[in-house]
Amino acid sequence: MQRTPGTPLNDPASSHQVGDADTPEPADEQSAGSPTSENDDAATPPPMSDGGEAVHKRSWKWTVVFAGVGLLILFLDQLTKALALAHLTPGEPVNVVGSLLKFNLIRNSGAAFSLGSGYTPYISVIQITVALGVVYLSRRLGSAGWAVAFGLLFGGAVGNILDRIFREPSPFHGHVVDFLQTPHWAIFNVADMAVTSAAVLLVIQTLRGIRLDGTREQRK
Repeated sequence: MQRTPGTPLNDPASSHQVGDADTPEPADEQSAGSPTSENDDAATPPPMSDGGEAVHKRSWKWTVVFAGVGLLILFLDQLTKALALAHLTPGEPVNVVGSLLKFNLIRNSGAAFSLGSGYTPYISVIQITVALGVVYLSRRLGSAGWAVAFGLLFGGAVGNILDRIFREPSPFHGHVVDFLQTPHWAIFNVADMAVTSAAVLLVIQTLRGIRLDGTREQRK
């Protein structure tokens, strides 16, 4: 049969209304994607599991260095003090390198240069606080210089703390064993040498702009 101009086509597309054609179907956000989701993905960095593990391992490495240096200084300090007590007599110095270095055994109730001899318990508390603070901060170590400095400081502080707690005349009033003497300087021990070296190293690290975690300060 011949189609007349008024006869509609029997085609599904012909039955589609103009309004329907002008209204697009909602697109699937996952398939089509949206600028917002792409920007969000770009702004949010992926999890850094490998990097986190690397930082964790690095932190533990410097903590081990800190502990090793601290224990070594503590061992040398207590060993040399025991040898000094066994082989030296107070008031009878022994020349080691002429007049540049002598073994001269004394018992010090104060701090450096025998200052504060009447405040031995307070000095003990200060040294214990320093040792605990160093242990707490050691978790953030990220630099070899800071790790060695903290180890020296910890070993030296604990070495003298043990003297003040366990040596005569009484706990927290004990006298520190000093036996190393140089010209124009107070008599000292290995623990004192370690604390002084730690202070110098900490100043060097600060002047170099190296922070505790190993990062470097941006200087203008």
